[in-house]
Amino acid sequence: MRKKIDRILANICVVMMGLLVLDVLWQVFTRFVIGKPSAFTDEMAGFLLIWVGLFGAAYVTGQNGHLAIDLWIQKSQGKRQKLLISITYISIALFGLFVLVIGGGWLMYTRFLWDVKSAALNLPLGYVYSVLPIAGIFIMYYTIDDLISTLKS
Repeated sequence: MRKKIDRILANICVVMMGLLVLDVLWQVFTRFVIGKPSAFTDEMAGFLLIWVGLFGAAYVTGQNGHLAIDLWIQKSQGKRQKLLISITYISIALFGLFVLVIGGGWLMYTRFLWDVKSAALNLPLGYVYSVLPIAGIFIMYYTIDDLISTLKS
């Protein structure tokens, strides 16, 4: 299951990054070649950057490639090292739960509730913020899976 999720997240990031590049190229073309900049490209680039960043963070969490200050973990051995790794995974999972899933879910819900729309695209901002709980669920899945693997070893 983890490999399927990895593949899905990687493909989402590649597609969104490709769309982001095309969006920025279109902005440059319309601004400097045509002389009339496209109205929506700046806003769309920002939204795509948010999505790429959060889905990329979830993917990197699954690859254990995130930044970490793990000096204590490297200096520790045995049960102490396992405890520190477990505390790290629990902290990441709690961050994913409280900040991304609950906080992001609340932000998404209120944007839909108040019918807040983006300026240029007239897109409900709830869709833009929906990436927060989705990425949080992926981050929680990866860290809980890693925690279980750590505790089993």
